[in-house]
Amino acid sequence: MDSLNTESRYNADFQQRVVIRPEEYRWVPSPMPGVERMKLDRIGGEVARATSIVRYAPNSTFSPHAHDGGEEFLVLEGVFADEHGQYPAGTYVRNPIGTAHSPRIGEAGATIFVKLHQFDKSDQRQFSIDTLSEPWRPGLVEGLSVMPLHGFDQEQVALVRWAPNTRFNAHKHWGGEEILVLEGTFYDEHGTYPAGTWIRSPHLSEHKPYTMDEGALIYVKVGHL
Repeated sequence: MDSLNTESRYNADFQQRVVIRPEEYRWVPSPMPGVERMKLDRIGGEVARATSIVRYAPNSTFSPHAHDGGEEFLVLEGVFADEHGQYPAGTYVRNPIGTAHSPRIGEAGATIFVKLHQFDKSDQRQFSIDTLSEPWRPGLVEGLSVMPLHGFDQEQVALVRWAPNTRFNAHKHWGGEEILVLEGTFYDEHGTYPAGTWIRSPHLSEHKPYTMDEGALIYVKVGHL
């Protein structure tokens, strides 16, 4: 992981591979009481192009705000809520440029993986997906199941479930690849990645991923770097 030069630039060189495991999390308070952030990458101040894990304490709120660059998030724990609805763990949400909301969290609290200011201006579809009820599709090799979440231009977002002892072919990441390990343990020739690990691999990077006895579930985004 490259160093934090200032609060406004963190893992900001997208030509560098970055791996952050749960034991490396450093939670920092947000401007709102009860809301903490683990910064994964960031370019900008309080309004930034940012990838973070955000933890909301029970009954916390966040001030009303507009998404000048769009917002994408996956609810990891608890129930995220705003004036538009409630989104339990497993919900994937996209709020395009120009949308706004006021998060208000209930007694369960919430933890989300969120990406801000990373939308194409033409990507205007607003939606949410309950990934716990969506069907899975067969992957490219035996043992892989895929749940597409979103696609626009070269950007593709999906959940991928890896059965135990599954191996995938060596491949290059055109436009880069970003992974958050949600369950189990993910592997490649570069290392071991338990649940909670975030991996960002640059354009034209290459690896040969696999799982062992416990399998894995990952969020993956490609083509956006």
